[in-house]
Amino acid sequence: MPAVTEIGFVQMRVSKVAALRPDGGDRASYFVVLDEPGGDRHMVILIGPAEGFAMAASLAGQEWGRPMTYQFMVALVRGLGGQGKSVLLDRVVDGAYAATIEVEGPAGAARVDARSSDALNLAVLVDAPIFVAREMLEDCAQRMEGDSPEATLARRALTAHPVTFGRVEE
Repeated sequence: MPAVTEIGFVQMRVSKVAALRPDGGDRASYFVVLDEPGGDRHMVILIGPAEGFAMAASLAGQEWGRPMTYQFMVALVRGLGGQGKSVLLDRVVDGAYAATIEVEGPAGAARVDARSSDALNLAVLVDAPIFVAREMLEDCAQRMEGDSPEATLARRALTAHPVTFGRVEE
């Protein structure tokens, strides 16, 4: 079986989550930024605030007293004897980036359909490799062109500071 990098995929890693407010907006938009290790390609994906918060917390090593949704998901898969093997950002569905999670367990290997934000949250927690279809990288580059508010925010996400967590002074 050929490696995914041989059939049109680029390995990437999650580098950060950025929260940006649109000009005049009061609510932040969350973006996950993926970088090509040893390369110069990036992918910027708009994600929901809950997914962005969870991913930023995982990247920061934030610990909670009880498992949050994605920690629970990982524990459940492991409790059933499985493990997440890799994440493929492999298609666009109704204008949104979609993913496939490759899992392996007692019943064998399987591919599970997922939203890109859910798949990336899993990848961050289990340190699974992430592969992005070249067509999706091209789509992302096209979305970031021009002067639309969406394109401007996506470009800003590349240089924005990541979402961080700190202790509140008592």
